[in-house]
Amino acid sequence: MQQRTGLVEAIIIRVKDRTKIGGSYLNSEAICCTPDLAKDGSCKVGEVIIHQEPDKLDGPTRIQTFFEGKNRETKMALETIEINSTGMYYLYFMFCDPELVGTLISGRTVWKNPDGYLPGKMTPLMTFFGLMSLAYIVLGLLWFIRFVRYWKNVIQLHYHITAVIGLGMCEMALWYFEYANFNSTGSRPMGITVWAVSFSAIKKTFSRLLLLVVSMGYGVVRPTLGNITSKILLLGVSYFVASEALELVEHLGNINDFSGKTRLFLVLPVVLLDACFILWIFSSLSKTLEKLQGCLQVGRIEFEINPPLDPLRSGGRSDDPQLSNNHRGLSWIGLWPMTGRFD
Repeated sequence: MQQRTGLVEAIIIRVKDRTKIGGSYLNSEAICCTPDLAKDGSCKVGEVIIHQEPDKLDGPTRIQTFFEGKNRETKMALETIEINSTGMYYLYFMFCDPELVGTLISGRTVWKNPDGYLPGKMTPLMTFFGLMSLAYIVLGLLWFIRFVRYWKNVIQLHYHITAVIGLGMCEMALWYFEYANFNSTGSRPMGITVWAVSFSAIKKTFSRLLLLVVSMGYGVVRPTLGNITSKILLLGVSYFVASEALELVEHLGNINDFSGKTRLFLVLPVVLLDACFILWIFSSLSKTLEKLQGCLQVGRIEFEINPPLDPLRSGGRSDDPQLSNNHRGLSWIGLWPMTGRFD
């Protein structure tokens, strides 16, 4: 058997027990055991100091892996650790030998809860997306019934709302399947995640665009968007790209890959584009309301200044075509501001 020349320790510890690593309970700031600290038998020289309490079974757990002889590589034995207390746990790889500085560790850890592989803080999300999927199904059925019932009065905006509901239904179903699959298998297939993220980005983009064009009066007081269509499409495409990039990195990137600067670089465009949507929506809504109020006042003035003649009240009958045309014109002026749409 070759001589042991280096030690790497894997330490599994609950977050609230992090103070049990190091010599704080020995009135020392050291992490590794020194000959002076080892005199009273509290630790072993060359090992990480861990405060173990004999009466507690949920304390830190250490797994030791040694280098042997002149070997520059070593393999850690497969270990199964049973966790007895609920909480957030960390896995640390630590060493006290200065000659091991620069050591690279590669491998895979598998964490499984009693209900599956899904991490504890992500478990409520699976329930949430399941309930949201059912809610979207109910909403879709109610919308379909109303859609069919009032088929003759359907305008183009109703088709857009139907598309948003359909996208939301697909999004919730994909996210639920994603988390359910992760919980049962312990892995997250990239294909499912990409589809879920894409549907989420499309739905958010489409819903914002729909809210924007409605605030502009599209389908109500204006039949087309005119020359601002290209600007709206440019804003929508920009938001989709920014949102898709952010969601993909959040769900597919490694934790170390998503640093503070990277997150700021991806979040900032989404925040700025959301602000553009909000400002544009409220300014357009204000202009649309002013336009509707102005049209309503014009209709009232026309009625007060030029009231239509009623031949029946005068006790006679009028065959004057000019009178009939004026009557129809005033009726249209009064009808249009009240209905708020073109007939």
